[in-house]
Amino acid sequence: MTETSPNVAERLPTSPLEQYRAHLTQGHLAFQVDEDGRALFYPRVAAPVDYRGELRWATSAGLGTVYATTFISPKGEPCYNVALIDMDEGFRLMSRVESIPADQVRIGMRVKVRIHPAEGDEGPYPVFDPLEAA
Repeated sequence: MTETSPNVAERLPTSPLEQYRAHLTQGHLAFQVDEDGRALFYPRVAAPVDYRGELRWATSAGLGTVYATTFISPKGEPCYNVALIDMDEGFRLMSRVESIPADQVRIGMRVKVRIHPAEGDEGPYPVFDPLEAA
């Protein structure tokens, strides 16, 4: 008889996604780092192939740079942007830059995270403001 490894759900008290959401609820943008200190984002159970060891949580200082952006103009609704943000800690995430018109978001713009609070069935999520306006 061979020994089987425990189910991931049995080993973790909560999923990485739930841990990430708990950090957001507390007003923090969290990410994971491997044993060499390299940043990972989106939350995951185990490090990917090029990373080492157990993953631990870290909290971002919240500063980043717009890597790419576009804006969408739905008919009859306000424009909004979608942006890829390179965080100073070394990870990238997709979000929005708010507090300015969607078409004024620029590549290279420095931004600061703001946690949008939970509303109804939607949990908290990170959005960004230009650093000058934050």
